[in-house]
Amino acid sequence: MLKARLYDISIFLTALAIAISSKHILVGQPNFIKALIVFWVFSSLYYHLRVFSKNGNTNFEYGISYCLSFVLFTGPLGLFIFETIYRFTVYAYRKWTRTADPSEFTDTLYNIGAFVITNSVAYFLYLQLNSSFDKIPYGFWILMFLLTCIASLLSGTFLVTAFYIMGDLKTLKEGVDFIFKSRSLLDFGKVAITNGLLFMFLKEGRWQILISLFILNYVVSRSFFSKAQSVQHKLERDKFEQMAYTDFLTGVYNRTFMDKKMAELNQTEEQIGIVVCDIDKFKRINDNYNHAVGDKVIQHFASTLKSYLDENDYLFRSGGEEFTLCLRNRDYDQTRNLVNEILKGVENNAVNVEYQGEHVSISYTASFGLYYYKVNDQISIEKAYIMADQLLFRSKDLGKNRASMVNGLAKAVVV
Repeated sequence: MLKARLYDISIFLTALAIAISSKHILVGQPNFIKALIVFWVFSSLYYHLRVFSKNGNTNFEYGISYCLSFVLFTGPLGLFIFETIYRFTVYAYRKWTRTADPSEFTDTLYNIGAFVITNSVAYFLYLQLNSSFDKIPYGFWILMFLLTCIASLLSGTFLVTAFYIMGDLKTLKEGVDFIFKSRSLLDFGKVAITNGLLFMFLKEGRWQILISLFILNYVVSRSFFSKAQSVQHKLERDKFEQMAYTDFLTGVYNRTFMDKKMAELNQTEEQIGIVVCDIDKFKRINDNYNHAVGDKVIQHFASTLKSYLDENDYLFRSGGEEFTLCLRNRDYDQTRNLVNEILKGVENNAVNVEYQGEHVSISYTASFGLYYYKVNDQISIEKAYIMADQLLFRSKDLGKNRASMVNGLAKAVVV
């Protein structure tokens, strides 16, 4: 957008005017060159540890900025030179790695301008307030924290203006929320302490300690970044695994996860109830209404089944309108009573759907087959599943809306 590009350029030109008006660099050339090289090297190294985010069409980054200490040591002109060299190093890197945005050049101008303006304001405030804060305990650190907050809030204001120009923010509240919620007091404190120490070491010419602080900052940031990446990768793996094992329609486990979990349960010796159930006359529901309504009934059935289970039980969608339950940590009587309770719960719990612009209440029933046994070498859990499936067919043959059960421990049949 032309307005956004003009805004970026205007920010850069304003920063250039501030730098030129300051007329000179505060320190001698040898110290300036030395500081410029050290800050450029470590800022460039730190670049790939920054956290990038996106707001609408605009990318922005989070990370520790060393600008405050540099501007206090060299003045606005020195900061402008540093920011120009550093930001165009980043620009060249992003072009080389083909990660640059279409507006990368003007974004670079904006970054130079915004950092120079905000930290130059902090510099002029430092000149005015330093003598006053020197008179109070820890005044230097209080002032550094205050300057950090002001620079960050100004930076946020510039960003919000850019977002507004590009149409990524619509209301004043969104802008205020972004400014005050995108940074925390902990972030301000981290930046203030880091820049305060750097400025002290720069003034005293303690270059070895200054470089050591940069190295420590990099190592700590690198460690946190690696841990964050590990956590992120784990979350992504868990998410993909959840997607692979979750039925998209009902949100319960799918047949793939059922096979995996049954293989695990096969290694135990626990007493378990395998239940296979499905919706009676489900085809009639689809024929009388449509498949969308049928899907709602399946979802309702899954939700009803799930509402009766404990955290150690498992519910799988084993196919179509058929579901399989693994009921654990119960004796046979408790398992049988639970299945009967579910049977009655399904019968008495209609589902409300929208059909042809009207709200319709659909009642349905389900049939169940329960095989209860102790996992052992003679009967695998897969075999128990087949037996439960056969008992489901028995319930269908006997008229539906009922449960057929076998206690494999007692060889008793209950219908």
